[in-house]
Amino acid sequence: MKQKPGDDPTNHVSFPGFKELLHRLPAVLGEMVRGKAAGFSDSSELREDRISLGWNEASARTVSNEIEDLVRRGVAVRPNMETWSDADIALAEEIAIATDRAGISNITRTEAYLACYQAYPELHWAFLAHMVSRNAGWNMTDLQGSRIADTMDEEGKRSAYRFIERSNALIFQDAYPQLLLYMKSRELGSSHFHLLPYFHVSRFMLPFWERFWIDRGSALLAVGLIINEQHYIEKRVIKHPYYQKYVTDKARFHLFSLSGLNHIVFPLLEDGPAAKSDNDGAIEAGNGTAERMVTRLAGRVVSDFGSLPARIALGKGLYAMLMGLRGVRSGAQNFAAAVPHSGSRADYWPDIFTAKREEALTFPVQGSELLEAETLPAGKRLYSPKLLDAWGDMPYEPIPREDWLKDTSALDGISAPKPPYLCDISREHRLGILKTALAHDSLADS
Repeated sequence: MKQKPGDDPTNHVSFPGFKELLHRLPAVLGEMVRGKAAGFSDSSELREDRISLGWNEASARTVSNEIEDLVRRGVAVRPNMETWSDADIALAEEIAIATDRAGISNITRTEAYLACYQAYPELHWAFLAHMVSRNAGWNMTDLQGSRIADTMDEEGKRSAYRFIERSNALIFQDAYPQLLLYMKSRELGSSHFHLLPYFHVSRFMLPFWERFWIDRGSALLAVGLIINEQHYIEKRVIKHPYYQKYVTDKARFHLFSLSGLNHIVFPLLEDGPAAKSDNDGAIEAGNGTAERMVTRLAGRVVSDFGSLPARIALGKGLYAMLMGLRGVRSGAQNFAAAVPHSGSRADYWPDIFTAKREEALTFPVQGSELLEAETLPAGKRLYSPKLLDAWGDMPYEPIPREDWLKDTSALDGISAPKPPYLCDISREHRLGILKTALAHDSLADS
């Protein structure tokens, strides 16, 4: 396709292979019907065995009232180091250094979240952040994988990568010091949340942490962090003029969102013998591999990433699903413990993806292979590279430190999280992969 002067190369979407897509449409529609039916049945099974999240409505009202008072008084929370002891300052500096060290990449951030949860399991949000951060890594490598790499220009891929990476990095920068401060407080035997302003954490979070220190209410803290982090990236990324111009307003962004890149998946690994992963993400155990052990995927579809209330509702639903459904919690924990995060989708579906380019499909047509079989044989799998093979480090502009809390509108999100009715996404996710493969095929035919 020739580019006209003044055209934006990131904004072209064409379907020259439309006839081929139309020919395959009946098979795709059949896959959709089967997927929906399986999704309803499998979701009902997952929802049967629930775990109480321990939501405390009285604590939620107390926290809301305290935040209302903060907003009414217009109290600005700034570091007041004159009142801090030398030990306070040393602790804050130690946490800042640890945050910088752990925030180098999506790989290190994802690992750091899991370490927090394993050390203090009451930090439910840390495990949610770990699983969602895995998805961010998978989405970033998708941009260099076989389904998408050939259908986007380099600048478009780079802009989309920066969008995902910056969101992941900023949330970590804001949340990880909070987690470490709690962990250090536990070690020291006393609350040190008066140091939150050192890390430019919104005053919104102080009542949540103070209440959590008293009653260890995991669900209320998780909801607070979900609300806080989505507000934190709202102006810094989602509504940032650069990303609105070069990413979220682009037709390709919406095309691939509709085709499955907007899925957040939690791979569920069944209980079994101790397992370890090989270099391609497959899990080797005494009785089999990851193909047999990753039994299903729980998850949700992100329908409106640009809407702040929708993202908060999504986060609460994901939390309730991950920590409130026993099968999802145990399966995701097994997966997280057994499979190190590499960024490749071969981490969870090595029978469809491979991180080794020499073992991937070498011909352009992909959709037909996925339509013909549930799995792909070696040599015909989709290429999904490891994150460190796909992207290098990129510098970022300075980060605004302004507190996002200006009014009480955020209090609307402080309510008991509930799991969605449809929580098994195994078939729907595979269909999303199929649709991107078909879109790739149509462009490859041009």
